[in-house]
Amino acid sequence: MLLAVPVSARSEADEPQSDPSVKPNVILIVTDDQGYGDMSCHGNPWLKTPNLDRLCAEGVSLENYHVDPVCTPTRAALMTGRYSTRVGAWDVTQGRQLLAPDEVTMADAFSDSGYRTGMFGKWHLGDTWPYAPRFRGFQDVVRHLAGGIDEIGNPIGNDYFDDTYYRNGVAEKIDGYCTDVFFAECQRFVTQKSEQPFFAYLPLNAMHGPHTVAESYSAPFRAQGHSENRSKFFGQIINFDENLGRLLDTLQQHNLAENTIVIFMGDNGTSEGSNGRNPDNGFNAGMRGKKGSVYEGGHRVACFVRWPGQLDAGQRVQPLTSCRDWFPTLIELCGLKSPDGNPFDGQSLKPLFDGATDDWPSRTLFVQRQPDQPKLLLDGNGDNPWRTPHYGVLTERWRLVDGELYNIGEDPSQTNDLAQQHPEVVQKLKSSYRRHFADVFRDDAPYVRFQLGDQRENPTLLTVRDWHPTKGNVIWKQEQLSDDRLAINGFWAVNVTQPGRYTIRLTRFPDDAPASMGATHAVLRIGVQKLEKQLREHDRSVTFETELPAGPAILQSWLSDDDGTVRGAYFVKVEKR
Repeated sequence: MLLAVPVSARSEADEPQSDPSVKPNVILIVTDDQGYGDMSCHGNPWLKTPNLDRLCAEGVSLENYHVDPVCTPTRAALMTGRYSTRVGAWDVTQGRQLLAPDEVTMADAFSDSGYRTGMFGKWHLGDTWPYAPRFRGFQDVVRHLAGGIDEIGNPIGNDYFDDTYYRNGVAEKIDGYCTDVFFAECQRFVTQKSEQPFFAYLPLNAMHGPHTVAESYSAPFRAQGHSENRSKFFGQIINFDENLGRLLDTLQQHNLAENTIVIFMGDNGTSEGSNGRNPDNGFNAGMRGKKGSVYEGGHRVACFVRWPGQLDAGQRVQPLTSCRDWFPTLIELCGLKSPDGNPFDGQSLKPLFDGATDDWPSRTLFVQRQPDQPKLLLDGNGDNPWRTPHYGVLTERWRLVDGELYNIGEDPSQTNDLAQQHPEVVQKLKSSYRRHFADVFRDDAPYVRFQLGDQRENPTLLTVRDWHPTKGNVIWKQEQLSDDRLAINGFWAVNVTQPGRYTIRLTRFPDDAPASMGATHAVLRIGVQKLEKQLREHDRSVTFETELPAGPAILQSWLSDDDGTVRGAYFVKVEKR
């Protein structure tokens, strides 16, 4: 239950004194699919997370903190301080996971202000130029591709243990469990000798499925009667908590703790800690909904921030806050150069940290689950119900969820719909959502395009998980590549950066697991050009060579067999000659 607990204001004399010339270090930790209730400090009856509990006790806890319901949008909003729907990255696949190239990231601001910047783990905002983290302000990067370590786009065989990652764009086999690897890389980075302060972004792949972890971590939960998936999910959390403890100890041992801001947050609601609706199935701190939901349990997550001597240990911040607030907050706390151009949707949290809750404005926030081509459909306006976004409107008192209305303070489990009792509130909040939707989609949801032919990345690889579907849907699991039952297709929105001669190579399988495409005819369309070739029975690829003009285009392919089955090529490699 969200309680309006006042936070006592500190006098100016009580403020800790610090040297303004010494900028603080920052470590920003984001766990994947770990909900608000997936830790012992929030009452979970099975999990013991002493290091998360320690971070909570030694720092400030944002008790009414909200993100997006799934991972890519949260990461986009966090990195830009802006709504994910405004910056192009509001879905996890379908070409809608690319962060618009004109957006300034948090890493850009830190780098431009003299910080060393590092990113270790899951990016999920684009893997090619200009979207990959090494092009977005991060100087030291070790990461996996796509949305998960084992997903399409990553090397075949990645399974969370001893996997191939990408160090500043170069593939490298690294021994160890994924969470251990990313923490070790982060510790390497923060302990390097340097006169520069550091910004370390640690967005982990855990606790994303498949819930793979060493048996020693999952076995105790299986013995308690939990399902296989939940036992592994809980085991991933225990492994994470141990790594967090080692990182906090490392900061202490290297005399870094006092001048390092450590932020922890989840990226969306729990995936396995609760079933989202039945309070007897798992634990979700009494909230309705889980990952993917616009009910509270899908987007209200844990957020702790520790800065010894500067922020009050044990402080609980109750007003409405969001992941979009961290960029403007860190600009103020770290004295960063404020980026020109795109205005923030978030606002600095410093007044709340200082106890000045009376100065915190009343806010209305929005959460959404958007389809590929969103269209506002409220009260029957519009012509295609399949395009309706799921949405939530958040105020200090109310939650409007797809037209249902809840008094969140009195009904934190969202069981009593008050829409009929308060139609004036429903209309007011719906109107605010319409204005918000019109604002973030004022340009009618333009494509963020894959860039082809630039010398900074040539060739460019496009994968099935990134297309805009035209038949069926996208796939993202490696085992789906060989499923002959799938007859799916889609297109990539691209931009040819330079005119000239290009080769375009189509395959069904990745180059590290080549196999026959099972097709006898291939068609490629890019822009106004349509190219065709006959194939032999066991051909593993087909390559077209053509002149391309500069500018935006749609790229799509069709692979057909003698039985009439047609699917798109799952991998397309485009290279300027």
